[in-house]
Amino acid sequence: MLSERRHGGCPGFNMSTALKRLGAEFPVSAIGLIGDDADGKLITDAIDDIGIERHALKIRPETSTSFTLVMNAADTGRRTFFYSPGAHAVQTPDDFDFSNSTARIVHLGMPGIHKVLDAPWQSEVSGWVTVLKKAKAAGLKPNIELVSIEPEKIRAITLPLLAHLDTLIINDYEAGAITEIQTVRDGIADAKACRRAAENLMEHSNLALVAIHFPMGGIVMSRDGDVATHPSVNVPKSAVVGSNGAGDSFAAGILYGHHEGWPILKALKLAHAAAAASLRHESTTSAVIPWQECINLADNWGWRE
Repeated sequence: MLSERRHGGCPGFNMSTALKRLGAEFPVSAIGLIGDDADGKLITDAIDDIGIERHALKIRPETSTSFTLVMNAADTGRRTFFYSPGAHAVQTPDDFDFSNSTARIVHLGMPGIHKVLDAPWQSEVSGWVTVLKKAKAAGLKPNIELVSIEPEKIRAITLPLLAHLDTLIINDYEAGAITEIQTVRDGIADAKACRRAAENLMEHSNLALVAIHFPMGGIVMSRDGDVATHPSVNVPKSAVVGSNGAGDSFAAGILYGHHEGWPILKALKLAHAAAAASLRHESTTSAVIPWQECINLADNWGWRE
């Protein structure tokens, strides 16, 4: 092992810190469950420092904070994950209280690795459905982050959630898993297949927006019929330190633009630029910079063709 460092992570942490670093002028709040331990303190210290409100972030003394060991291979950049669920294993829909929230959007994740939330809850097919219904009842528009587990499991757990989501931002593999469209062939993303997957998702849901990203580019579709495609950033190999959080930074760019009412092409370009900026550090979002600076950095590096 060449080095070891501790950083904050998880969908909520990555999304909220990326939004703040992009320069969000709207309030950003945390919701979830952590333990009263060193890892939990790392999270609370980090979000306090960056200005994220956390009255709905519960701290439970009798459990541990979830964590993931991410092993990055120095020669190839290949990542291996070792996940310890901690609080995620005991988190239930009752841990989510949106009653005092003034937010417009709620970002959740990751179905498939939460013991209680993945299972049936009362009369619902899963705890996630209960949480999404609570969020919608409170006037929030939900977005959810997936995790690239077995395709059959992604499809089974995600399909019941589509009716309760406002937006969905996923990668090529996850899009293929949900729609059963072959979006990756011989390890390479098929852009045309990703577009078909996006069309399929719009056809079989009430999503206001769907975005699919892949190494060479991305596509965004909106309910009003707008479609935007754009290549990703041609990041110099010498600038890449780690890819942890790149997908989260992409999603933050999309949600930033969606929240601000931007045209979807502008949001897609920011998403690619934020993901590219994040690659300059081994942590998830530490290298994300204000949104205009992200765009300038991407323009300077150039866009793939």
